[in-house]
Amino acid sequence: MEDLIKKVAGHIAAAKHLVALTGAGISVESGIPPFRGKGGLWEKFDPMEVGHIQSFMRNPEKVWRLLISEMRDVLVSAKPNAGHLGLARLEELGILKTVITQNVDGLHQMAGSRDVVEFHGNFAWLRCMDCGSREQTVDIDLSQMPPKCGCGGIYRHECVFFGEMIPPKELDRSQIAASTCDLMLVVGCSAVVQPAAFMPVIAKQSGAMVIEINPEPTPLTGTTSTILVKGKAGKAMREITAEVERIIAAKRQQ
Repeated sequence: MEDLIKKVAGHIAAAKHLVALTGAGISVESGIPPFRGKGGLWEKFDPMEVGHIQSFMRNPEKVWRLLISEMRDVLVSAKPNAGHLGLARLEELGILKTVITQNVDGLHQMAGSRDVVEFHGNFAWLRCMDCGSREQTVDIDLSQMPPKCGCGGIYRHECVFFGEMIPPKELDRSQIAASTCDLMLVVGCSAVVQPAAFMPVIAKQSGAMVIEINPEPTPLTGTTSTILVKGKAGKAMREITAEVERIIAAKRQQ
């Protein structure tokens, strides 16, 4: 594993335009449960009952009580882990240009990443469905369900529900980032949710190398990706980032 970490760090240190694609796996270590898979939210709730826009429009109080209020409590306590911090450090070093994330927790920004494309929006902010005013989720009084704006309109989170389109601006930004990078790092992403899962394919077709950091192989492994670092995102990113810094320091001394 040490040799693999050094190999990956070498590719990252040599990259001119690195882009990262992240999924739920990078935030699990921060205490945020995934939506899919073992222990995921969709084991507790029917996604069509609480995650579809039509369900929200029919009964916003029910969706707020079952899903959003629970996520609010998780978001209040969640902090970036070594995976988020490692990517932020690579951006600080001038190597990483953009993070494309399927996550809705805002932890990349909290870690210090500045150019973040949020494919599925963000649970951290709410928007009034009548007047459009925005408030942070952690600041909202949940004694009233669903919470309402001063204008009387109902607040909804700024995440993409099932039945809604990915924001065109975010899709365009993702496609541009994927097609212009020379290296894409896929971290904690199962690569099964489209269209985000197609971004590494775009990168590969545009001539970029694709490297995965995942606990298990994905549909990208051995086809789209060249290297799989098998393991948790936090530990792998901590070791990779430290090795990248060592490589950069050594080059400066030459």
